[in-house]
Amino acid sequence: MDIFLSTIFSLSTFLLTVLLFIAATTHFSRRKRRLPPGNSGLPFIGETLQLISAYKTENPEPFIDERVSKFGSVFSTHVFGEPTVFSADPETNRFILQNEGKLFESSYPGSISNLLGKHSLLLMRGGLHRRMHSLTLSFANSPIIKDRLLADIDRLVRVNMESWSGRVLLMDEAKKITFQLTVKILMSFDPCEWTENLMKEYMLVIEGFFTVPWPILSSTYRRAITARKKVAEALSPVVRERRRERKEGGEKKEDMLAAMLDEDGSGGGLSDEEIVDFLLALLVAGYDTTSTIMTLAIKYLTETPRALAQLKEEHDGIRAKKDELEALNWEDYKSMPFTQCVVNEALRITNIISGVFRRTMEDVNIKGYIIPKGWKVFASMRAVHLSHDHFKDPRSFYPWRWQQMNNSTTIPNTFTPFGGGPRRCPGYELARVVLSVFLHHMVTTFSWEAAEEDQIVYFPTTRTKKRYPILVQRRDIVGP
Repeated sequence: MDIFLSTIFSLSTFLLTVLLFIAATTHFSRRKRRLPPGNSGLPFIGETLQLISAYKTENPEPFIDERVSKFGSVFSTHVFGEPTVFSADPETNRFILQNEGKLFESSYPGSISNLLGKHSLLLMRGGLHRRMHSLTLSFANSPIIKDRLLADIDRLVRVNMESWSGRVLLMDEAKKITFQLTVKILMSFDPCEWTENLMKEYMLVIEGFFTVPWPILSSTYRRAITARKKVAEALSPVVRERRRERKEGGEKKEDMLAAMLDEDGSGGGLSDEEIVDFLLALLVAGYDTTSTIMTLAIKYLTETPRALAQLKEEHDGIRAKKDELEALNWEDYKSMPFTQCVVNEALRITNIISGVFRRTMEDVNIKGYIIPKGWKVFASMRAVHLSHDHFKDPRSFYPWRWQQMNNSTTIPNTFTPFGGGPRRCPGYELARVVLSVFLHHMVTTFSWEAAEEDQIVYFPTTRTKKRYPILVQRRDIVGP
């Protein structure tokens, strides 16, 4: 027994010595190479497990908070199989975003890349990205929204709300609205059985984000890959048919697909595969993010009665000047100052896109540190939005802070819900309009209360555990 215990003790001492030596060597290597401070974690998997487990708590930013307190606002780690530098610093984030294509290039985990497709806007680079980003922006700018899209937004929100009564799962209903809107804008489809089936597959695709991209290890990822194939199989015939109609001089539609098929425009010359990948990624972007902000905005308003009362007062005033079935117009949208404060605060505190991944194209000097060529960097918008250094009581929903700040442009580096630089989300204005129209019809059509307590979770994406069930009751119509 003594020999056995002695052996165990000796082995433990040896292993501890090896670990301490590795830690000391790593620390010395970091200082010598001027790497950002941090911890690489275990071999191969790094700190991936700590990252995933941390975001299953109620704290919106536990992984970064812990390391910022220990290492500072720029630190290094090893996640998803790669050395990665995290930034919770607004100046560093701006530097990363503004140097897209110069010092950094877009780079996302394999699970996201495989599911979106190599031709998605998220993964495009160089001239092709600039061309397609510009094309997307041209279909989501203020004049297009005002003249063509606002009527569809108002109509589809109303149509979906007509069936609401009693207990409603708000997250599901919001996703239905945003998916229908996105399909309408991209391909001119009104809600039908085809769009319903497409949405079911999309939900499976999104569940595969931020999983281990190995089908043999993850059933969620296997389902996502299968669903991705079904989505592509559903979109491909639509693209082929529209291409055929265009050649034969058929009806010309004014949507994103038409622009991508236009040989004379900025979208011309794309293959069917490229168009399918592009549409697939835009559907993901338009469907999941906006619907989640819609849901969480209502949750925060429900928990902040004073803000909800002020929002109702603003929208009752707009509705009082219109007939019962009269749609909102651009002037109505521009007369919603408190609504824009609510939208800003919902965007700031919910942070559906917590940050962006980039890869260094060469050794990069940031804050006196060297980030080696080929390393991943993660610019965290959420960490900045929820920092006491930039916002007072940052984890509380307080829309009046935006009245005090006057407008969001006063703090461009600390409020970046749509990213920045050449890859700033081209649908940022469209998302704000959709949120505003949704809030208008929500507060003028219904009174509601939470059906049960629900918790926000942050991994793999921000959402509520129970899809936020509410009990709705129709209000008396406010009219002239």
